[in-house]
Amino acid sequence: MDDASEQVILVDRDDREIGLAAKLPAHELGYLHRAVSVCVLDDDKRMLLQKRAAGKYHSGGLWTNACCTHPRQGETPLAAAGRRLREELGVDCPLNFVLRAHYRAEVGNALVENEVVHLFAGRYAGHVRRDPKEVEDFAWSTREALLAAIAERPQDYTYWFRYYLKTFDQEIFG
Repeated sequence: MDDASEQVILVDRDDREIGLAAKLPAHELGYLHRAVSVCVLDDDKRMLLQKRAAGKYHSGGLWTNACCTHPRQGETPLAAAGRRLREELGVDCPLNFVLRAHYRAEVGNALVENEVVHLFAGRYAGHVRRDPKEVEDFAWSTREALLAAIAERPQDYTYWFRYYLKTFDQEIFG
């Protein structure tokens, strides 16, 4: 599916479904909706990062966690997380639910992310096969190197990724 035909699940603050909306208008109007985000670590606790493709509808060219998406109608957050991880990076690994959180942020192009996000984490040490339409580049980083890079150049990283690391560092890295 392309961005124009995608829908998001609208939710209340308690993550109860209240309807559907087209993806782009939902972000233009800042509607509260459900999302998923995935962090992947290898056996050395290095995190898999992706640089979003420049052509993404927002936050293009920025570094972020392994992947993010919106569940489709009838799709669980866990299923959506696994689907998007395979689509964007060719990675298939068991995922564990870490937490659910809410954030709201202006993300450029007059768009607003207003999400109840389900954060998942997985362990993976295999080959990464990025989809170049979605992912410009990828890298593995230690926690220390990542935090130092973000402190030096926060503008190179997505808002939500910086938020996750600042707020949920221990839950993500253990």
